[in-house]
Amino acid sequence: MTHTPKQRLEALALSLPCIVKPAGNLLGFKVDRGQIYVSGQLPLEDGTVTYVGKVGEAVSKGEAYEAAKLAALNVVSQLSLATDGDLSKIEDIVKVSGFVNCVPDFTEIAAVINGASDLFVSVFGDLGSHARFAIGVASLPRGVPVEIEVIARLRDKG
Repeated sequence: MTHTPKQRLEALALSLPCIVKPAGNLLGFKVDRGQIYVSGQLPLEDGTVTYVGKVGEAVSKGEAYEAAKLAALNVVSQLSLATDGDLSKIEDIVKVSGFVNCVPDFTEIAAVINGASDLFVSVFGDLGSHARFAIGVASLPRGVPVEIEVIARLRDKG
């Protein structure tokens, strides 16, 4: 039995966070030639920061994994806006870029970004599998531990 992304979200007892207007002169997403480019999303719950600090210091690896899942859920909210609420219009999650605000000797960056990757596969099934990079950085906006950006592909209209 095929499940839609909406049905999978319901089965996971997940609801999409409300999206707030990005701070600055940018868009939350941009559609170009069948691709959706989602701007970096933070671990926000309806616009409120839920995780703050550096991974390996104030934030544990487990907490950072959950923060990556929440940032990915915000990506799904942007994709929902881009598809007028119909996530079944997403053909593929093409690429995930993950940034981890961490102490210099923290090396489990990929394990943190797995939170986002796992969420995309849970919501989109095989269509959620993607290419990815994960890097550690010195700082992220609002002091959050994780930021996730995505490129997704829309289904052909025909």
